[in-house]
Amino acid sequence: MTGKFHDVLPLYTGQVMNTLLGDLWLAASEDGLVAVDWANSLLDFQEYLTERFKRPLEIGSGRLALASEELNDYLQGKLSIFTIPIDWSILRPFQQAVLKATYAIPYGETRCYSEIAAEIDHPKAARAVGRAEATNPMPLVIPCHRVIGADGKLRGYGGGKGLPTKELLLKLEGAIMT
Repeated sequence: MTGKFHDVLPLYTGQVMNTLLGDLWLAASEDGLVAVDWANSLLDFQEYLTERFKRPLEIGSGRLALASEELNDYLQGKLSIFTIPIDWSILRPFQQAVLKATYAIPYGETRCYSEIAAEIDHPKAARAVGRAEATNPMPLVIPCHRVIGADGKLRGYGGGKGLPTKELLLKLEGAIMT
């Protein structure tokens, strides 16, 4: 391999089609999942990946078979815990701490931004937690839809159709909303 990506390991891309939420694009490194996205096209997804990760891309649906299967099962209500390996190294330290705490929220439960902030020993960082959630590159698998406002109301969601998608996911999981 030559050019700007010389000696850089590729990301492998694939797609999960016809889910409850439409078509999803996936990407993984050698170490695990790095992205789940609702991009409009493969080209849009590839541009996002290239800009964010600055790595070559290869079609690698075989490498994404488990992720595809688990996402389908989750969206059909057949799976409550993902076993997909995640490449946490792609995240900056604060976002990694936030998203690991988010990943640990049990299926069907919610936490508020301030609870996540306290859990990672940054009790005054609820807004920063919100920003870390907003830039979660692996929604669904890292369930940022389970993070809600301190008043129990839904706050922003960047995946799918926004808040209606967040509400749909929480209903799918049987989470009780006030």
